[in-house]
Amino acid sequence: MTVTLPLKPPRQTANPAPPRRPDSIRRTASIDVDWTDGPQSTRRFHGRARDWLTPAGGGAGRTLREARMEARLDLQRTILAIESDPAPPHLGALVGERGGGHLRMVLRERLPELVASGDPLYLLLDDISGVSLISAWAWSLWNRDWLEGAQAAFPPEQLERMMNERANVCWGLQTGNSGLDPDRTRLHDDAADGGSLVNPADPQGWHAFPETATVSMRRARRIDVWREPDAIRIDSAFQDSAPRADGTRAALHEYRLTASLDPETLSLLTLVPEPRVLPFHECPGAVANAAGLVGTPLPAIRETVLKELRGPAGCTHLNDALRALAEVPLLLAQLV
Repeated sequence: MTVTLPLKPPRQTANPAPPRRPDSIRRTASIDVDWTDGPQSTRRFHGRARDWLTPAGGGAGRTLREARMEARLDLQRTILAIESDPAPPHLGALVGERGGGHLRMVLRERLPELVASGDPLYLLLDDISGVSLISAWAWSLWNRDWLEGAQAAFPPEQLERMMNERANVCWGLQTGNSGLDPDRTRLHDDAADGGSLVNPADPQGWHAFPETATVSMRRARRIDVWREPDAIRIDSAFQDSAPRADGTRAALHEYRLTASLDPETLSLLTLVPEPRVLPFHECPGAVANAAGLVGTPLPAIRETVLKELRGPAGCTHLNDALRALAEVPLLLAQLV
């Protein structure tokens, strides 16, 4: 598959969410981040997730499962405190762990029951790693000099080392790409309109979000699943966004995924990733490699994505959207 890259990065949100389909299940999940006292202070993570069944005749529907999570992280992304509802017995073991790939390994080792059951809480805990990495971007929407000030806090040699460490961590940050240009610092100058997640025609299509009146950042996910005579259908969305001081909302990353599954094997028949908002014009090139996942059984997609789309072979945010599809079979089991 050949992808012709645009001269500019994608800047077109797919929001709002489509109205829920009759006889479908929708999982929504979000983490909203705010700060206790400025960009160098403790970050508060407010996680919400919900599985919602819409009956065959349409209408309001009902909640099947839901979860809440509250956590505090320091500037180094270390978990200082965490609580959740439901509250698994070993949740406290995450205190002291740092956001990143290691945290995801710890989740699988210490909270395997959440993975096995496809609990919506697992999606919130898994997202701590990605959200803690990029949430500080929200400050750039309120302070044009934020990034320059943050960079000035590091000695030049340390800043150079940090930039070098970013090289080849993903498709968009391959050596020579614009994302590694230290002079390209003002992502807020051309930030996309993130739109509203909630469709006015379907106000029950999303769970309620925490109210924030100042600098904050949100990662939001939606996964719709329904059956058709020839296949199981998936419509999924992923967005990182933050409010501007003027009340509008900007997006940093956004993907929409559509896919179909073999009803017997639950293997991917089709997979169409659609990059809607990304920071650098090279980023959409990662979608070509995702085509290689067709044929993958969804219960194995987390491991397959980590194996086949590592580093510059994939996009960190597309990979996050793809890995979440592992829970579709468990969502499907609730669609009776």
